[in-house]
Amino acid sequence: MSTVEHTTFTIERELPGSPRHAFRFWSEKALKRRWTDCHPDWTVLDDRFDFTAGGEEAVRWRTAEGIEQTFTACYLDIVSGHRIIYAFEMSSAGARVSASLATVEFRPGGSGTRMLYTEQMAFLAGAEAMQMRIAGTGTGFDRLIDAIAMDISGVH
Repeated sequence: MSTVEHTTFTIERELPGSPRHAFRFWSEKALKRRWTDCHPDWTVLDDRFDFTAGGEEAVRWRTAEGIEQTFTACYLDIVSGHRIIYAFEMSSAGARVSASLATVEFRPGGSGTRMLYTEQMAFLAGAEAMQMRIAGTGTGFDRLIDAIAMDISGVH
């Protein structure tokens, strides 16, 4: 049995466009997949997306090495264009890696949107892997910036 590492972290990003436009990249499946589909060599086995309060998002993949990975979320609170609160878990090879509560806030800022992401995490796979997961979350948000910018410029 592994120990549980607890942490809370916040990531801020300046996103192009309005909060309402940025919010769409979380609330619309096709737009969300533009920045969350980051492993082209993984096979998608299941992909459900019900972006409503009480709704579930669940994605299950098989890596190139044959290991199944899962992400399962339950949306708890949604205020269109402003806020998302959701609980989620991630698993690898049938073992839970983490369980989290995340809040995403969208606020006007500068010439675009200030996104504030706060995650409270119970991590079950060790402190070093936890730091890699946190860094990966930030990298995902960099892909989000690129996806929104390409959408605004008309490039897909």
